[in-house]
Amino acid sequence: MPLTLSIVTAERTVLERGDVQRLVVPTSEGQITILPKHAALMASLGIGEMIAHTPEGQQPIAIHGGFIQVVNDEVSVLADAAERAGEIDESRAEAARDRARGRIEGRIHIEEGALDLLRAQLALQRALIRLKVHRRRAGTGAPPVR
Repeated sequence: MPLTLSIVTAERTVLERGDVQRLVVPTSEGQITILPKHAALMASLGIGEMIAHTPEGQQPIAIHGGFIQVVNDEVSVLADAAERAGEIDESRAEAARDRARGRIEGRIHIEEGALDLLRAQLALQRALIRLKVHRRRAGTGAPPVR
């Protein structure tokens, strides 16, 4: 019996499928895999790549925080933000990565602005996940860390 998966954000439904064979999820405590007959679970999500394994293959999704609930083979994901691989604009994600890196490098020598540094680090992490998800779908591999 496969998993039924629903991924929603405040703005939209990102994905609904009833044929997920397994789901790899980035929780705030680390990556987990959910299989059919999984024990009931509620966890917070981190920023990372979620991969739904379906009969057609892998369905990568960029997840940017939220919560996941698993009950009786039904998986509900309420994400702060989520993007399917086909929705990601690679050049826009690369520009966001470069902007974030520039802000981080400019803050290394400045003691004030710790909040700006944290925001830049999170923006960098989100951009790298977007690139990883996009490139997994395109078959070009993960983005270089540089």
